[in-house]
Amino acid sequence: MRSVARVDLDAICDNTAVLRARAGGAEVMAVVKADGYGHGMVPAAHAAVRGGATWLGVAFLEEALALRAAGLGTPLLAWLFSPVEDLAPAVAAGVDLGVYTPAELARAQQAAARTGQTARLHLKVDSGLSRGGAGPDAWPDLCEAAAKAQADGSVTVVGVWSHLAFAEDGPAHPVNRSQTERFAQALEIARARGVEPQVRHLANSAALLTAPSTHYDLVRPGAALYGLSAAPDFGRPQDFGLRPAMTLRAEVALTKRVPAGAGVSYRHRYTTAAETTLALVPLGYGDGVPRAATNSAAVLVGGRQRTVAGTVAMDQFVVDVGDDEVRAGDPVVLFGPGDDGEPTVQDWAAATGTIDYEIVTRVGGRVPRDYVGGGR
Repeated sequence: MRSVARVDLDAICDNTAVLRARAGGAEVMAVVKADGYGHGMVPAAHAAVRGGATWLGVAFLEEALALRAAGLGTPLLAWLFSPVEDLAPAVAAGVDLGVYTPAELARAQQAAARTGQTARLHLKVDSGLSRGGAGPDAWPDLCEAAAKAQADGSVTVVGVWSHLAFAEDGPAHPVNRSQTERFAQALEIARARGVEPQVRHLANSAALLTAPSTHYDLVRPGAALYGLSAAPDFGRPQDFGLRPAMTLRAEVALTKRVPAGAGVSYRHRYTTAAETTLALVPLGYGDGVPRAATNSAAVLVGGRQRTVAGTVAMDQFVVDVGDDEVRAGDPVVLFGPGDDGEPTVQDWAAATGTIDYEIVTRVGGRVPRDYVGGGR
């Protein structure tokens, strides 16, 4: 096979179990948005549920409806939709909606009226991320409107939630302390206006791992489910008992001998220092390999890690293998758990100046997924 992303479902299942144990008494919402961070949304969701997740979380309504169509009846939150999207199919499917404004609340009520079902809502407060959610001035009015809507039976406020801006920096970070305080204040304001949510949730993967005080009733791990470095300053995934679930592989398409001074790939950003063998790997930025991997990221080929040589193109990149015996058809591992000396996702993130979340989520649809393990 030209390329493949092998996904270990047992790793996702086991990671979920580890996170559930670390969450204490809080339930676990497995975040499977963005096609399960590139791992495959439906298989990842099933594996996470087997591992003990009692909720699922996605960004968009179509993601939530796809999970319902796949037979997943788990409580499910979708938190991002446009002003023109029809909320009725989600309400009819029992999908919880993240609500930020009275206007969104009104749309949920309208969807409830059309479907004859109560809309399940999670009110989001902006505690300092300055992204989605009601700000401090708007929060009391949103709570009042939600309490009235709940009294008339059109909605039920299932949750109150927020999201941290510096979770990977640990609980001592001043912004995290401020946001945690603001969230507690928002809960008091909601309670004073008659909103008593079933679940309160604030913690993402990093906060789950490093800040127990943020766990509340529900935690929302995403990256950690897939064995990614959610809090790299506090430890590697294996330090938390987590295992990376994705291994990205390809095979050498061809090799060729070239002389010293040969310019390689677009704009000759790499030049051979001596006569050498170049190996062509059929993956490029069209498959999600960052162009920033040019002359920076390493792959495992011929039993050794070797740096990408020259510009990453849309469909291919080149590796200088020197005088080693590398042939067409030989395996190339871009990243994996690191068991056999291959780079990890975190290695690729460091080499390309990004986060490991981005590396796995950008692996494109041209790369088939090969699922191993049964998710326990």
